[in-house]
Amino acid sequence: MSNLQSQSDGTGSRGSRQKRYVSVRKNREFQYLFKKGHNLVTYAFVCYYTPNKRRVNRLGIVASKKIGNAVKRNRARRVIREAFRLAQPLLIDKTDKRHDFVFVARGKTPELDSKQIYGLLLKQLIPKL
Repeated sequence: MSNLQSQSDGTGSRGSRQKRYVSVRKNREFQYLFKKGHNLVTYAFVCYYTPNKRRVNRLGIVASKKIGNAVKRNRARRVIREAFRLAQPLLIDKTDKRHDFVFVARGKTPELDSKQIYGLLLKQLIPKL
């Protein structure tokens, strides 16, 4: 009985996990960022960002079929998500404002690892905030 209780409250063998990020989910939010947000273009991704009035940074990722098959698109999303997760403490320390971010993956993104994308975020995005 206690085994069932431990699984039902989310404290299984992996421990309790915090949500890594909050997502931008609605189409109108993506469209707003594309039209009104600031942009940053690199060889690995295009980032659109704008301040929000929430307590957290939000992340949206777009990987079109131009990137490749489903495996490549999912890898592109995965490496961007991990790089954003690593950069989030720096984003919070840098500014008191929270932002919405939309990353658009480019053709090179699936070939890179998250550390390389993290380096691009540190070099180019953080100074602009």
